[in-house]
Amino acid sequence: LRHRALAQARLRQRAVAKFGARDAYRMYFTPNGVEQATRGAVAAHRAARFRTLMAPAPGEPPRVTDLCCGIGGDAIELLRAGLAVRAVDIDPLTCEIARTNLRTLAPGGPSATVTRADVLEYDLTGAEALFIDPARRGGRGRIFRPEAYSPPLSWAVEAVRRTGTGAIKIAPGIPHELVPDDFEAEWISYAGDVKEAVLWHRPGAVVPGTRRATLLSSGATAALTGRGLPDPPVRRTGRFLYEPDGAVIRAHLVAEVAEELDGGLIDETIAYITADEARATPYATAYEITDELPFHLKRLKALLREREVGVLTVKKRGSAVEPEELRRRMKLKGPNAATVFLTRVAGAPAMLIGHPVAA
Repeated sequence: LRHRALAQARLRQRAVAKFGARDAYRMYFTPNGVEQATRGAVAAHRAARFRTLMAPAPGEPPRVTDLCCGIGGDAIELLRAGLAVRAVDIDPLTCEIARTNLRTLAPGGPSATVTRADVLEYDLTGAEALFIDPARRGGRGRIFRPEAYSPPLSWAVEAVRRTGTGAIKIAPGIPHELVPDDFEAEWISYAGDVKEAVLWHRPGAVVPGTRRATLLSSGATAALTGRGLPDPPVRRTGRFLYEPDGAVIRAHLVAEVAEELDGGLIDETIAYITADEARATPYATAYEITDELPFHLKRLKALLREREVGVLTVKKRGSAVEPEELRRRMKLKGPNAATVFLTRVAGAPAMLIGHPVAA
């Protein structure tokens, strides 16, 4: 018992990053449950979208069937959003943990049930909406082929189509050509880190073929929707460089941000935007560029020594140089800080040096 208690305490410590201390220290976990669970803020965002999409019947809350529910993290946020939940998972221990977590964190809310079943055989008759989170890990680690998910992506897509309303959580690296034409694809980041992609479906409410980037942070949400813009032009490096959020890049919406900033690309294959003016945007981080040099590590080392740079942030896109190795070779010393971008400018290896623009 002591061993199990210690193991649970360690899992709760790991879970704080996803659920926050208030929830994590009241929940129960399995190792896979902590690893695969959705961050609480992302699950809450998804639950809010479900609430918006589903028109409640008089006197009854809308109901979402949560397939592959795991330890119940998504179901908790659906209940907190005022939605009833039918949760399903194949593992008996995981189901018991999910029941406990739902009773503890969402008491007194809409109805919630947890059923042990294989989702491929579960009867979806009467389901109002589906949320499907296929397993994307196997005995050898992450699974990258959507048809190797459990259940396969094609099964999940057809299940949502038959039901009419639903969302499918997928890996953010999914090729765009694998996104069904009648679904919206949303890429979600939290504090600048891409967390997941979601396929949404509801005829008349979700626009088929839409690409969306949603950026979440503590207390703020920004959403960018694609407008089918052509690729931005390549232009000379301006005074400012913008690094788009990862969700923007994954959603292929760099052109929309470049238009907002009146900017262009430094290279046709690199997702860095350059512009002559500093403009506030939630979709990219701005840097003021002080130097543009051809790639040459000795020149970079001399410049950093001359400017007494002791703290160097290394960013790379289109370069094979590893940041840690670069910092080691620079032998940094001094009171100042700088950022170096190892990238390509108009097809040629280059170094751009600058610093973040104050918010």
